[in-house]
Amino acid sequence: MASKNRTTHNSTGITMESYPRNEAEEPPSKTIIARKIEDEPPGKSATGRYELFGNVPDSLWNDWKWHFRNRITAVDQLSRLVPLSIEEKTQIELVCQRYPLAITPYYLSLINFSDPADPIRKQAIPSILEISMSTVGMEDPLGEEEDSVVPGLVHRYPDRVLMVLTDICPMLCRHCTRKREWRHGGWVRPWSEIEAMLGYLRRNTRVRDVIISGGDPLTLSTGHLEVIISKIREIKHIEIIRIGSRFPVVLPQRIDAELCDMLSKYSPIWLNTHFNHPREITPEAAAACDRLLRAGVPVNNQSVLLRGVNDNVETQLKLCQGLLRAKVRPYYLFQCDEVQGTEHLRTPVDVGIKIIEGMRGHTSGLAVPNFVVDLVNGGGKVPLQPNYVLSMTRDELLLKNYEGKVFRYRNPNSQNRRQDVTAAPSVSGVVESLLADTDLPVKAKGEVNANRVVV
Repeated sequence: MASKNRTTHNSTGITMESYPRNEAEEPPSKTIIARKIEDEPPGKSATGRYELFGNVPDSLWNDWKWHFRNRITAVDQLSRLVPLSIEEKTQIELVCQRYPLAITPYYLSLINFSDPADPIRKQAIPSILEISMSTVGMEDPLGEEEDSVVPGLVHRYPDRVLMVLTDICPMLCRHCTRKREWRHGGWVRPWSEIEAMLGYLRRNTRVRDVIISGGDPLTLSTGHLEVIISKIREIKHIEIIRIGSRFPVVLPQRIDAELCDMLSKYSPIWLNTHFNHPREITPEAAAACDRLLRAGVPVNNQSVLLRGVNDNVETQLKLCQGLLRAKVRPYYLFQCDEVQGTEHLRTPVDVGIKIIEGMRGHTSGLAVPNFVVDLVNGGGKVPLQPNYVLSMTRDELLLKNYEGKVFRYRNPNSQNRRQDVTAAPSVSGVVESLLADTDLPVKAKGEVNANRVVV
């Protein structure tokens, strides 16, 4: 590996040093990102950019590789940029011994450091609660290692797989589901393991959907990523490729012309990103999503319900309506997974249900995500909704609408339906046993795994 000097500015508290250049970790983009971003209207800067990084020129600020190489990864770096008490600094140092720190300059500039409960800060700055409550939860609550058919390839659902290419991210989100990987340092999947994944995909014709994940797969060079995507696209029965990335949120400069041009060649590709708060939808982030859309890559959002970040109806409405304005579809709202080191950010499940109830009917259905719990031990996603069905018989249902009013609804599938049916009036205050006289099929979790082809 060749060595290269970091281009930095001392006034930011980031020092100039040499670093080993890893072609897989820090991709050498052949296209200068500034050539597209500089064409965009002025005023598209992150909130605190000029306060924290005022002497960093646009040519560097618009270069995603500069942000990646100058991520804040040490407490001393952080304390030179933002005010930290001795107690805060000591606590963060303790947390980082187990759960490291990494924040891009761009995302750091979104934090309001005058607010100790700032929702952007909660996602990026370590909290002592990560280790004081670390015995609660599980290292791998979703059972991904158990469902891995070859190293890095998770096959849980019949027609889709999860392909984990790296554990490197531009930012270490404090609520990360794969927090267990942080202690292993940064790694990129070797080609021998990628080829094993591709071999499995070629042999299993039921798989039609491949989700490329990490870490964040966009930390790989565009060229490296294209080799993998092109190999997947050669497999005839693979219909859809999805990429899971938080780059549009934490480092939108990564979505440059070179990346978009590459992705446009392998359609259909979808990108699922991860906005959690309306303040993350900056002009830069919206422009990144727009570039993806113009390249033919639809963008979905998968939020995580986080205590003190987005755990109320007002914030979720602003978030999801803002996403629609940015032409991003609110897809999932996840209950925060039962991961060790995240318990302080988890909310009761009923909070999510009440949020959906407060959104449904009060905004466009396009703005209402699916609230889901990802079950432990590989049980998969379970959608949770408010209880709109108050009772069900062979003849009729009692349904509650978004205003809380109760209506009778004739059941057209009734075998005992009378010939003369008149419209039933709406009623209120009548509740029969839920799902009365219905037979719900129940399947064991192992049934899906038993039918899966494992090679």
